[in-house]
Amino acid sequence: MPTVLITGCSSGIGLALAEAFQSAGFEVWASARKPEDVARLQAIGLTARQLDVTDEASLATLATALEQRGSGLDLLINNAGYGAMGPLLDGGVEAMRRQFETNVFALVGVTRALFPALRRARGLVVNIGSVSGVLVTPFAGVYCASKAAVHALSDALRLELAPFGIRVMEVQPGAIASSFASNAGREAEQLLDEQSPWWPLREGIRARARASQDKPTPAHEFAQGLLKAVQQAKPAPLVRLGNGSRALPLLQALLPHRLQQWVLKKRFGLDRTL
Repeated sequence: MPTVLITGCSSGIGLALAEAFQSAGFEVWASARKPEDVARLQAIGLTARQLDVTDEASLATLATALEQRGSGLDLLINNAGYGAMGPLLDGGVEAMRRQFETNVFALVGVTRALFPALRRARGLVVNIGSVSGVLVTPFAGVYCASKAAVHALSDALRLELAPFGIRVMEVQPGAIASSFASNAGREAEQLLDEQSPWWPLREGIRARARASQDKPTPAHEFAQGLLKAVQQAKPAPLVRLGNGSRALPLLQALLPHRLQQWVLKKRFGLDRTL
């Protein structure tokens, strides 16, 4: 029975993935930060582990548990992450640091901690990126930058892990039905302040936070698509799933940059002088 470990399984994509792989006959190790989420995952028959992907001690405990199991790790899905929304300068360096800790640094930390188990099984690493790493939008600059970093790191890891028989797939979802938008909205509202120079543009900020739920693909459909992708004899290095996952990168590639900028300014209320 192949073993998969998925981070960020409390809801949305992570939970849908855990359920899909469980139904396909995988032994699923599902992680979440909060004890109550871990309990819910255990209740549906998953091997649930409490894990803070940014904490080295927590990662070491997880790696030890896998080692004690006695076999390798066939599949690691680095799914944990969130979207920091709002003007770049309002959030500043601290908002960037928090975003990169979870979306970027943790990806490397988790993969590094589980490298011995992946090496033993000659496994597959799946990094959940985003089309936002390809088409950069205003009021999501930190999130877009973090997903662009995921793309670069995935390419580097694919090369560096090849001698050990470990493959790397990057997945760039489009709009997927999940709690992402509500969480992103909360992030944006925490930054929104009447003293901000961007206060008159607050509706544009809110619109960007909601954009990820524009005609979203159901999470279970995304999960089935990814399950099929990883079961290929030669898994693709890059997979795009969900509404907009192909159209947005195509627009980025074909539209002149100046026209892209004009469209985005118009869409998010940045086409006026304050």
